[in-house]
Amino acid sequence: MSLDAETLKQFLETLDRFVRERLVPHEAQVAEDDRIPTGLIAEIREMGLFGMSIPEEFGGLGLTMSEEVAAAFVLGQTSPVFRSLVGTNNGIGSQGIIIDGTPEQKAAYLPKLASGEMIASFALTEPEAGSDAGSLRTSARRDGDDFVLNGTKRFITNAPHAGLFTVFARTDPTSKTSAGVTAFLVEAGTPGLSIGAIDKKMGQKGSHTADVILEDCRVPASAIIGGPAREGQGFKTAMKVLDRGRLHISAVCVGAAERLIRDSLAYAMERKQFGEPIAEKQLVQAMLADSRAEAFAARCMIEETARRKDAGANVSTEAACCKMFASEMVGRVADRAVQIHGGAGYVEEYGIERFYRDVRLFRIYEGTTQIQQLVIARNMIREASA
Repeated sequence: MSLDAETLKQFLETLDRFVRERLVPHEAQVAEDDRIPTGLIAEIREMGLFGMSIPEEFGGLGLTMSEEVAAAFVLGQTSPVFRSLVGTNNGIGSQGIIIDGTPEQKAAYLPKLASGEMIASFALTEPEAGSDAGSLRTSARRDGDDFVLNGTKRFITNAPHAGLFTVFARTDPTSKTSAGVTAFLVEAGTPGLSIGAIDKKMGQKGSHTADVILEDCRVPASAIIGGPAREGQGFKTAMKVLDRGRLHISAVCVGAAERLIRDSLAYAMERKQFGEPIAEKQLVQAMLADSRAEAFAARCMIEETARRKDAGANVSTEAACCKMFASEMVGRVADRAVQIHGGAGYVEEYGIERFYRDVRLFRIYEGTTQIQQLVIARNMIREASA
């Protein structure tokens, strides 16, 4: 359901104020401590940010794609770790249930995900299956009315804090492709499910990833997303939520780029060299202009693609274009921001080096740049051959 214009305006203004007054001041401390304060998480819950894309009937805000990217533009203006905390609840952790879940699954989990009472985690990647997700080895062996899961998932966002895992496992051992892979809803605390040590990452400190280990983890057939009738349909469910996730991440990239541009411009106008602000130097102006133009291009791409998606169009190619361009764009903007700040950009005090490390992840998760290139090219060939 689309919000009326005034309600959306008020929500975005409130979110912008929350980002500036509550989240930005905590960025450095969150990175230093590698954790988001409990009190701040409670405030994020109160803002309704865990349920932005979850339908209102289940306690969420029910934002359209266009409204969600507008919110993501704002959320991207602060450390990506805050967005990461709520990202899985709004994206791949809930959308599969929304699209293909049974009425019982929706009633059981969506209200808890929308409120932030339960954090979702999407367990797909494995030690030897990332971009080639169809080669995953986690198995799900049927045993009467249950399935017994065995395998290890790697780099799973929010795993140490999750209450619900969407686990992809192979139910057809004879299949060597994505066919025969099933999506299961597995609650934290289920015997046989354990979490490995928190990964030590290059950036995004405060957002935690870890291995999810399944050792004879028994779940009922009713834990399959969509129920037993959707056994072997896990990847079809995953594909249905990709476009939304890619557009969301793309919008966050734009938000981060706009923050970096704003900080770089402010620094360039204050920092003096050779008797005048470096903002007056043409080579600095060129870096600022290139960054502004690229961020604007990405914003326009995302807004247009979101509108098309809301109108019911197939935007698989366009969403991949947005993800590829926006994630590469923010990396270039971050690099220029360090260059404009000079030595100050390389030290912790200004926070630029932190953003430089944080945004590097955007080119990897939700499908690497190279995977987006393959998706775009293959779709082009398929359309030309039709």
